[in-house]
Amino acid sequence: MKIKVLFLFILLYNHLFSQQTITGNVADETGESLSSVIVINMATDQKVYSNSIGQFSIEASPNDELRFVKQGFMRASKNVLSDGVNPFLYIRLHPIPKEIEEVTVFRKPTGDLDKDSRAVASRDKGEEVRDAVGLPQPVGKMREKPAEVKQVLLPILLGSLNVQGMYDLISGKARRQKRQYKYDDLQEHIAWIRSRVEDEYFTKAGIPADKISEFIEFSFTAKPYVRTYVKARNLSGVLLRLEEAIPLYVERLKKNQK
Repeated sequence: MKIKVLFLFILLYNHLFSQQTITGNVADETGESLSSVIVINMATDQKVYSNSIGQFSIEASPNDELRFVKQGFMRASKNVLSDGVNPFLYIRLHPIPKEIEEVTVFRKPTGDLDKDSRAVASRDKGEEVRDAVGLPQPVGKMREKPAEVKQVLLPILLGSLNVQGMYDLISGKARRQKRQYKYDDLQEHIAWIRSRVEDEYFTKAGIPADKISEFIEFSFTAKPYVRTYVKARNLSGVLLRLEEAIPLYVERLKKNQK
């Protein structure tokens, strides 16, 4: 017991005395000090704010990551005490690019996909906040998994029976679930594009406003990589592939009108 107490005391001692007070200053790209910047120690979840002249002070241990967050600015991170020294930190935050009031709509990519995507994209404030504070994204969808023939029949060979799975297969519930999930995913992916790309982008390319969703669904079949990029949340890639699908769909519309 004495040995355990001594061991715990040593661990506590090392933890307390390995921590140091980290100080620094936060400013924008011009060198202007920034107040009310949230400084987060990602290892301990301790949070402090920079003062009126941009200075802050926070406890940290070797290799702790400090994250700096302020509304309207891109977040920044810094690992401290990684080399055993404790220098005064100078942190620079860069503002998040703001969209101009009027945007020139284009039909063909300029070659700069970053610029192209910003030109036609609607702002998603939810994603901006998640990116700024580094919140994890949800993984997968919370929905019932349809029964599979293999997963139901294999246990029977081993002497057990999945009654619910068997019922779902025989009644057609599993088939209906798969069909519903497929439809839900399709609508979600169409909505993802429409919420980020202005309607004018499509209408200027010759696609009627009431046909935009139909065109997006068409592009998923004509250019499957469109949907691949949607799943990856890569708007630049989506726009590039949509540009390839637009002439095909417009030509199809012309033929149908004859």
